[in-house]
Amino acid sequence: MKKEIFREIEIPEGIEANLEEGTLIIKGPEGENKRRFNTRDIIFELKDNRIKIGNKKATKKDKKRINTITSHIKNMIKGVAEKFVYTLKTVFSHFPITIESSGEDIIVKNFLGEKVPRKCKVPKGAEVNINKDIITISSSNKEIAGQAAANIERLTKIRGKDRRVFQDGIYIINKAGREI
Repeated sequence: MKKEIFREIEIPEGIEANLEEGTLIIKGPEGENKRRFNTRDIIFELKDNRIKIGNKKATKKDKKRINTITSHIKNMIKGVAEKFVYTLKTVFSHFPITIESSGEDIIVKNFLGEKVPRKCKVPKGAEVNINKDIITISSSNKEIAGQAAANIERLTKIRGKDRRVFQDGIYIINKAGREI
């Protein structure tokens, strides 16, 4: 059954939005977010500091797409107003782990006594701050910040051993304001 579904998102003061052929650009005090949306069969317009998304004869798939686009836009607005911050903590029992940031790479040395350091890339747009055993990642784009945190956590994953016994590694302890 098709029905009319519309969502409106209000843009707060101090944040500027621009819509060009399905690409939404949002600028704010913390940076800029840019994203292209699949707006086939969906009305997507910007009027008077409001973004209107919807369809007069929406199917279930259109409803899902409208709600997903709405959530992405809300995250974009939240990110340019206040950056998303992920916090990671290094945990070790015997071999002290050393973490370094060089350019766009994160290097983990002496993990489980390994001689060869482990490396991972940090996506562009993410800022990494290392303070002893706490790593802080911040970005105006929630997906970039989350991917950078996941890359660092996955870097020290131990395979073939029980995680309850071998707890060495780097773990996410705070996800964009939510404690884990």
